[in-house]
Amino acid sequence: MKVVALLGSPRRRGNSSFLAERFLARAEGAGHRPVVHELGSLIYKGCVACYACKTGREDCAVRDDLTRVLADVAAADLLVLATPVYFGDVTSQLKAFIDRTFSYFTPDYRTAAAPSRLKPGKQLVFIQTQGNPDESTFADIFPKYAGFLRRNSFGAAHLVRARGVSAPDDAQKRQEILDQLDRVANEVFGAPHLPAGDGQVSW
Repeated sequence: MKVVALLGSPRRRGNSSFLAERFLARAEGAGHRPVVHELGSLIYKGCVACYACKTGREDCAVRDDLTRVLADVAAADLLVLATPVYFGDVTSQLKAFIDRTFSYFTPDYRTAAAPSRLKPGKQLVFIQTQGNPDESTFADIFPKYAGFLRRNSFGAAHLVRARGVSAPDDAQKRQEILDQLDRVANEVFGAPHLPAGDGQVSW
């Protein structure tokens, strides 16, 4: 299984990144070698609406640090998206990537029964962290993007949502959040197994 993770937080050691690292440690424990992209360290732009991917080529015409990311995601069996909530949505770093996935759609995507160029059946793990502890606040973020990615050939989608985490180390102190993450890892990888150490993975 090819596992690709995109870390959307500009803070390298924030809550969403910590949870992603813990999940990726489980991937390594299951014998996979995750490919990880820290979006905050890359230089790229969002979709420029040139429509080259619909009129003359099958990939994004914009060439920048996101070019490799788009190729890795296209080849992935499992995509991990990790983001804090900024102003009621995913971070701008992650949103720019999502906009560029427009290049995955075929020219007739508006009417096609199979509108995506990607192979079907990819899995999605969506890690969302937020300072607001209320369950209903920002509950619309995951369904919105999971639904969009489902149209782009993604199948099973799993959510890990950490509420009431503000300080960079809040998530790792909350056992119920770690249990939630491990349940999702069990669904994806099977029997639990964490490598010895602190649950972080290096890349």
